[in-house]
Order: sequence, then structure tokens, then C-alpha cells
Amino acid sequence: MRKPVRAIVASLAVLGGLVLPAGPAQADVQICDQYGSTTIQGRYVVQNNRWGSSATQCINVTSTGFSITQQQGSKPTNGAPLSYPSAFIGCHYTNCSPGTNLPIQVSRISSATSSINYRYTSGIYNASYDIWLDPTPRRDGVNQMEIMIWFNRQGSIQPIGQVVGTTTIGGRSWQVWQGSNGSNNVISYVAPSPIPSWSFSVLDFINDVRARGAITNSWYLTSIQAGFEPWSGGVGLSVDSFSAAVQ
Repeated sequence: MRKPVRAIVASLAVLGGLVLPAGPAQADVQICDQYGSTTIQGRYVVQNNRWGSSATQCINVTSTGFSITQQQGSKPTNGAPLSYPSAFIGCHYTNCSPGTNLPIQVSRISSATSSINYRYTSGIYNASYDIWLDPTPRRDGVNQMEIMIWFNRQGSIQPIGQVVGTTTIGGRSWQVWQGSNGSNNVISYVAPSPIPSWSFSVLDFINDVRARGAITNSWYLTSIQAGFEPWSGGVGLSVDSFSAAVQ
């Protein structure tokens, strides 16, 4: 960050009549700490979030997203994943993104949009987009409702619960799963084939969950997250870009 040094260099360049190329907006950041995180674009948080394993996991954070650079763990495919490295807006276990307007009551949301670009590789994982809601505007702990959008699924893994039907949201078909992990309820929307990138309405998924009676308009949207849940492998998985806005 060294702003004083950059300021001095810039001043010398002006005095000397030189034109220097602009430096990068943000140098890459390597995170290997279990719950290490950083911010990008002054708006989003990127977290390593290795919550399910003691094995090493590292991510490289760029100015627009992140990639997994080390992943040494492995978990049975009939259980929970190793981790959830992800980018998010809102609040996650007291870690809130800069300037966020979340939590916000569902009844007050006029639009919630997002754009995501994934890059896939080998391994056993899902590309998981999470939308968290709770009856209270909490900024810590586990929320009561998790909406999961599975953009991709590799290996013999499946969402929590059981299949309850299919639906069409955003012009795409989804297999819908519903259940509980013991801490919170989960409704998952599984794409029939990998989706590498998409710009869509988050509110469309929230409205579908509300129509299923799982939440009401009085609930609060607390965070919007995009990343990966690896069971094994996954080095090279990337969120090349992520954006979200709630009005």
C-alpha cells in the first residue's frame, strides 16, 4: 500500500517532466490462514474460509476475484466439504464488506443483481453461489436460510436434503433440493450442466424461496457469496470476477 512512497515518486515525476505508467490497482494477495480475508475494489470481501479441514488451503486474491493455489485436504463425498473460499458482499460471522447496506429486509429490496465468472478445473467440488437470509438483521453466526445455486458439480456429491422438483429461473432450468444441515435450512438450485458465467437477478431466487414458504418478506438478506466447495483437488479453480448490488 505504501502511499507515501508512491506520492513522492509521483511528485518527482511531475517535477522532472516525466510520465510514468500507472501502477496496478491492487497487488495480488496470498491467503493461507484458515479464516483469512481481504477486501477488493473497496466493496467486497474475499475469504479463505477453510472451515472443514486442518489441511493447507491457499488462495491468490486479485483485484477482481481469487483462485485456489494450494489444496491438500480430502473429505468423503457423502459428508461436508473442506471449505468455502469465496467472495462476498454483506456480513459473514461479523466480517462485513466495506460500505454494505446489508442486512436489509426483503420487503425493502427493489432489485438485487449479480454477475459471476467462474473458471473450472479437475477435482471434486461444486461452484456454489450462496444467498443467506435470517429473520433478524444479524451480522454474526449462522443464518437460518441458505439458498445455494450450484453452477457446476464435479464428482459424486449432492446437495443437502432431497429433490423436491424442478423450476425455471432467469430463463434457465434448475433441479431443486430442499433440506437441513442441522444448523440451517437449505434450498439448492442445481444447474443441469456447468455455467461458466452469468449475470442474473438474485431477487428471482429469493422470491422463489419465499413462494415455497421458507421465508417471508420480513426476513433479512444478510450476504451474497460466490465461491467453491471442494472435497478434494481444485487447484486452479477461480472466481475471475464477482459483482453484486442490492437496491
